[in-house]
Amino acid sequence: MGFVEGHWRQQSSYRLIGAVLLGVTLTASGCRGLPQGAAQPGPPREGEAQPPAVETMVAATGTIATPITYTGSTQPAEAVTLRAQTEGQIVALTVDVGDPVAVGQPLARLDPNLLTVGVNQAQAELTARQSEVAQAEAAVSDARTAVEQARLQVQQARIDADRFQQLAAAGAASDQAAEQAQLTLDIAQQALLSAQEQVTTRQQAVNAAQGRVAAQGAAVDQTQERLSFATARSPLSGRVLSRLVEAGDYVQTGAVLLTLGDLTTLHVALAVSELDLAQISRGQPVQVRLDAFPEAVLSGRVTRISPEADATTRLVPVEVTLSNPEGRVGSGLLARVQFLTAGTAQVVIPESALETGAPGSEPQVFVVQGTEGEATVQARPVELGDRGNGQVEIRAGLNPGESLVVRSDRPLENGQPVRLSLLSEPSQ
Repeated sequence: MGFVEGHWRQQSSYRLIGAVLLGVTLTASGCRGLPQGAAQPGPPREGEAQPPAVETMVAATGTIATPITYTGSTQPAEAVTLRAQTEGQIVALTVDVGDPVAVGQPLARLDPNLLTVGVNQAQAELTARQSEVAQAEAAVSDARTAVEQARLQVQQARIDADRFQQLAAAGAASDQAAEQAQLTLDIAQQALLSAQEQVTTRQQAVNAAQGRVAAQGAAVDQTQERLSFATARSPLSGRVLSRLVEAGDYVQTGAVLLTLGDLTTLHVALAVSELDLAQISRGQPVQVRLDAFPEAVLSGRVTRISPEADATTRLVPVEVTLSNPEGRVGSGLLARVQFLTAGTAQVVIPESALETGAPGSEPQVFVVQGTEGEATVQARPVELGDRGNGQVEIRAGLNPGESLVVRSDRPLENGQPVRLSLLSEPSQ
């Protein structure tokens, strides 16, 4: 709505009363004078009639807003459905519809006994797996000790073999003794290799046991997490919109317990005609009226325009967001959304100020020149623009700040003297 329209409507009731008083005064006096209390000119001379009484206004720039209205329903900007993440009997339900909730607040609790048994079993199995790792690591340690013993035996056997070889070469020992010493060295080396392979094998057993411990640890974490699922907590701050279960009910995994929503910010989903889409843009301000609160006018903005229209209806989904910090407006209320569109600023006047004259003639207005006692009117042809809400745009012929006639007690002529009523706006 433009500035001039608001100003005109603000004065309309006063002008209507003034017009009635003006007519009563003229009838009672036998002539067409001003309302009682207006500045009266001197008595007319014999045979001379008084000038017409007129009400004037000062031309101002404004726009003719053409509102586009669609209806939708309010819904929370953020809403979640709280579901059971495990099965069991509900042993506690701490909230009801309309109650406020905070992030992390416990809302419902399921019987945790079976889940607790599962956690204990998984923990016991983990302890057994950890024992296997300890045993395997002890075996590795034994195998490494055997490797060191075998290495010492190899060293001693090599010394003996070298000594018998020298003695046999000097004739101090038989060849048979030297060969026996070499055989003992070969056997010691084979024992060392076998001990080293035992270390590798037993280390692999340790790695396998550690893998089983890790897997069982994950199983313990999973059972503990399932145990935590026995308590349903709120994922947001808001209010309870609906409750679908009662304490004592047995629920399966995935069953809906509660619906929650943050009502501090609301969305209104609309289906807009493709014919109006050109006048709507993201970020555009809107006014929202609710049948539930007829006295309230809420402000919002267009936050989403779907790039795809319905193939059958040719309607485009549009989302409007409005603030609701006190949470007074609930979900599911009928909302009437008015998109505010405005054209280019022009001089805007009431349609009642136009003088159309004879059919086919140019529209004109009467511009007031001079002051009270010496005021005359000048007929001014004008070029009209858009019309709406009892107003009309003047594209040419009238300038802002000029005073024009909006109402007269009789037809006017160009250059005619006039009297200004008390309801006339003072010229600038």
